[in-house]
Amino acid sequence: MANKVEVKELLDAGVHFGHLTRRWNPNMAPYIYMERNGIHIINLYKSAAKMEESGEALKKIAASGRKILFVATKKQAKEIVAEQAEKANMPYITERWPGGMLTNFVTIRKAIKKMASIDRMKKDGTFNTLSKKERLQVDRLRAKLEKNLGSIADMTRLPGALFVVDITREHIAIKEAQKLNIPIFAMVDTNSDPREVDYLIPANDDASKSIDKVVSYVSDAIVEGLSDRKSGKDSKKADKENKEEKAAPKMPKAEGEVPSKDASDQKAMSEAKNDVKLESKEETLKKASSNEEE
Repeated sequence: MANKVEVKELLDAGVHFGHLTRRWNPNMAPYIYMERNGIHIINLYKSAAKMEESGEALKKIAASGRKILFVATKKQAKEIVAEQAEKANMPYITERWPGGMLTNFVTIRKAIKKMASIDRMKKDGTFNTLSKKERLQVDRLRAKLEKNLGSIADMTRLPGALFVVDITREHIAIKEAQKLNIPIFAMVDTNSDPREVDYLIPANDDASKSIDKVVSYVSDAIVEGLSDRKSGKDSKKADKENKEEKAAPKMPKAEGEVPSKDASDQKAMSEAKNDVKLESKEETLKKASSNEEE
């Protein structure tokens, strides 16, 4: 289970500060505690509850083996999101959102393969055969692709979920995820529409401390889900090995042919035993000694 969220920590991080009252979205009314100096104050008890709910859901998605794509292109969130996503070994977008990133994923994958082909050219020496101008163009293309798509190079299929900071700014990403029925987790400020996302965390999405607090909690929940998946795999492997050992045929203790169960065969065997004279241990030793003397 994800760690419990302390309201005091959220308060210290400034998660409760919303936008100016004139810029509010009425659909955020259930998550607003009060108004102070023309600014809406977010109810931190609801924020804590929603963080725990989102953490549990993301933990399950991570445990299932699916990727969670982090999206945050605003200046104060870029570094924080990149660091926390890397910690959880998840893809992220912190530069411009590439249009069709989800709805036209095949084309995006082609661009990533282009980046890989340039790397191969540099390794096998093909790159050195190009003219100076062509090498410069290829280097610029590689740098541009790395900047925009480098963090999603390992993402071979659509993500299992999106985590977004500021859904108003990332509205294109939200629309694409909605079109493909991909679950959306997001930090939602008082100027945004909470109906756009599946799992919202009412929080200040402008302050770096607030973003760091929420994103680090989410990242920890994902890491926990990944560790559960790893331990589950190890236990399944051990169970499989135990079953294979039990299922393996046991070798007979005594060598030789298996006695026949046929009645006539058994009668013939008993008659043969009666005809055979079994020597005692003393008789065998006496015979052996007499053979040596001869």
